[in-house]
Amino acid sequence: MAASALAGVAVPRVHAAGDNTIRLALIGCGGRGSGAVVDASQSPYGPVKLYAMADLFEKRLASSHKVLSEKLGGQVDVPPDRRFVGFDAYKKAIDLLRPGDVAMLTGYAGWRPMQLEYAVAKGINVFMEKSFATDPPGVRRIIAAGEVAEKKGLKIAAGLMARHAPNRQELIRRIRDGQLGDIQIIRAFRMQPCGTLPPRKPEDNELRWQISRFTHFLWVSGGLWAEMNIHQVDEICWIKDAWPVSAHGVGGRIAGSRDCGQNLDSLSVEWTFADGTKAYHVTRWLPKCHAEFNTYMHGTKCAGVFPWLSGHRDDLTRIYRDQRCAPDNIAWQAEEGLFTYYQAEWNVLLDAIHNNKPHNEAKRAAFSNLADIMGRAAVHMGRVITWDEAMKSDFRFCPNIESLTDASEPPLKAGADGRYPVPIPGQWTEI
Repeated sequence: MAASALAGVAVPRVHAAGDNTIRLALIGCGGRGSGAVVDASQSPYGPVKLYAMADLFEKRLASSHKVLSEKLGGQVDVPPDRRFVGFDAYKKAIDLLRPGDVAMLTGYAGWRPMQLEYAVAKGINVFMEKSFATDPPGVRRIIAAGEVAEKKGLKIAAGLMARHAPNRQELIRRIRDGQLGDIQIIRAFRMQPCGTLPPRKPEDNELRWQISRFTHFLWVSGGLWAEMNIHQVDEICWIKDAWPVSAHGVGGRIAGSRDCGQNLDSLSVEWTFADGTKAYHVTRWLPKCHAEFNTYMHGTKCAGVFPWLSGHRDDLTRIYRDQRCAPDNIAWQAEEGLFTYYQAEWNVLLDAIHNNKPHNEAKRAAFSNLADIMGRAAVHMGRVITWDEAMKSDFRFCPNIESLTDASEPPLKAGADGRYPVPIPGQWTEI
């Protein structure tokens, strides 16, 4: 009777025959992915072992393997025949995993949807870094893959690690309990110097050159805004416990900018929620200017802050006595955490795998990504963008991204001056 009752039901397991080690396949071997391997290896919910690696660039894979082997020793077991390079390398790495293992999708957002689909089809758990898609069709693919994973009982973790920070969770609990009153305005700031893109050298392969400089190209990553600001966009939606209905904004570049990439250097976005509440995100990537990286929330009673400049330990998470956000006006401050945000998200994922707890962040991550895309499109296009039109949009930056090879023409070409197309409000389209 028990067997009949369970027929057709996915019952996730780690591994049979007493082998409780979770194998990891690192797909995208840059600093972000390599750091995630370290976080996974240090979790008390292991053990884990790096078992396969894949990347578009052989040198980066080799460097990551060397560094991780020196740091983690026996937790890295990736001989040459389990290291793969190329556009289809992710498939070869995922194919080596077993049910209960984890595919780490830490490369480029342009390829994230197809990689997630492949892992889910193979019955493999996933850790995927932000951002998750560059355009609305990619967002919808993330949502759909997450729904399939849900039916299979697979675990999907998304790299919006702040959601797992205990002190941030405590502040959210206090917000839900009404300690700040009704949230009226949310303000996020990310102001710090970021590098610009120099002209490409003639000897560099243009397709690979663009991919390796992913934050400068919308088709590869969604741009610097998508890669960097999605954390605070996600926080805004978490604080509000809702998704925005519209976005509008402004942005531009300094006069005389020599940046050859597609990013603007200053952006300001306003989101509106269904109840009329506003949230703002102000960004500036310029040197020698005021620097700030915080998210403030203002309720009818008082204000609070999520900090981003405290070593990723969020011990400066605070509630203020009133609306004045100053060190001499603190009503409550969190204690120093025992581990970083990054460690926290891996603890949750590995605990869910070992103990078969529900854990699927695909839809929420995709929705935060869409809110991020709305803000970027509002600035780039120069008009108000609604949630509904963004979700329905069929615009794609690179429609043939799945078929790209080393022989493919790059989807974007520079002008005679070495510069790539930059969004011009009123003329640009990305929704």
